[in-house]
Amino acid sequence: MRHQLVVVLLVATACVRHPGPAASAADRTVFFDDFNGAALDRTKWNVEVRGRAVNDEQQAYVDSAPTVFIAHGAAARGATNGALVIHPVYAPGYVSADGNRHDFLSGHLDTHGRFDFTYGVASARMKLPSGSGFWPAFWLLGGGDWPATGEIDVMENVGEPDWTSVALHGPGYFGDTPLFNRLYLPADDDVTHWHVYTVDWRPDTLLFRVDDRLVYRLTRPMVENYGRWAFDNPKFIILNLALGGAYPLKVNGTKLPYPGLPQPTVNKIVRGDGDVLVDWVRVTAHPMTTTAR
Repeated sequence: MRHQLVVVLLVATACVRHPGPAASAADRTVFFDDFNGAALDRTKWNVEVRGRAVNDEQQAYVDSAPTVFIAHGAAARGATNGALVIHPVYAPGYVSADGNRHDFLSGHLDTHGRFDFTYGVASARMKLPSGSGFWPAFWLLGGGDWPATGEIDVMENVGEPDWTSVALHGPGYFGDTPLFNRLYLPADDDVTHWHVYTVDWRPDTLLFRVDDRLVYRLTRPMVENYGRWAFDNPKFIILNLALGGAYPLKVNGTKLPYPGLPQPTVNKIVRGDGDVLVDWVRVTAHPMTTTAR
């Protein structure tokens, strides 16, 4: 989830129910969590604790009940069995363990050391907040040094309700990457509604979808036009909510009161708004190609 230059390629979508892409009979599920328990399943997920900021983001990541929790019933807002909630918290003057000061707390979850995979279909059903400067993401990252390890951004949003973006990062194509696209959504089915965000990752191709609509198709030659293909190694899953920072700043131009985070969005956080909800996360394997552990 590194900062990006916005290169716009438009794709439209329809207002429909979003059950997610159907798996073929040959596919098998290698990872699944529908957050149906009373608490987060710590055998599947780590919750990061970090105060060091990247990309000029304004939050500290903490492992706390107010910022990362499981909701049920009406609080799950339409999720089937339960929902993971990443909730931003206004905490002016918070000092993290590394001595950095922050005014906001948020959540960052990953499967590093618990589950990773090479090739397959990774999907998450998510409901996002609206508010310029919210920066939620669903992404895949390899172990090792960035960007050489490769990064697949399945879904990024900077609080703009009418679009989400996808991107790749690797050696020679990172930061202001040219390997990027957006999907625009209709006003009656924007990011605050449930959508399924998917990447179909194959040895020579990556297909990005929102619900059943193709957003972007990337091939190995397209990537190798800029640098080494960095997508033959295992990658783990990340879900997070950043606040402000380089990517939102490039879109909204806001520098005060925080880079990329305007006052109306700060007011939302103060009021307790801005939740990211995740109904489920699934990885299915491709026969003969996927490896998972």
